[in-house]
Amino acid sequence: MPKRSRGKQLQTWIHDALVDAKAQDITVLDVRKLSDFTDTMMIATGTSTRHVAAVAERVREMLREHGIRAVGVEGEQVGDWVLLDFGDVVVHVMRSQVRDFYSLEKLWSDAKPVDLAKAAKPGRASARRRSSKVAAQ
Repeated sequence: MPKRSRGKQLQTWIHDALVDAKAQDITVLDVRKLSDFTDTMMIATGTSTRHVAAVAERVREMLREHGIRAVGVEGEQVGDWVLLDFGDVVVHVMRSQVRDFYSLEKLWSDAKPVDLAKAAKPGRASARRRSSKVAAQ
């Protein structure tokens, strides 16, 4: 699979896992022109430390089903902010207060937002639209 296609597929699988785990405020940023360590950053909010951990685990589980393992994982033990590095895509799952404090969207404000709702699979479109609307607000 070409690198660009692999990145898009990763984004879709990760987004599906985030939606399945009921992550909130899902934001997808294209950071290719700004970063030399990843192409895409995905940021999502969990409602509690347990929820953050469960969301992160769901993402890892979804990608394991497709034969993909994280290059690195940070923050699992604490659960305030879990970072999952899949190479082409880095996922940040954070509690709301932590997300507000670190404000990654402002840090990466020059990044281009990615709308995954356009690539929705049948049966997943309504969930994607809901989560993408929240991210756009």
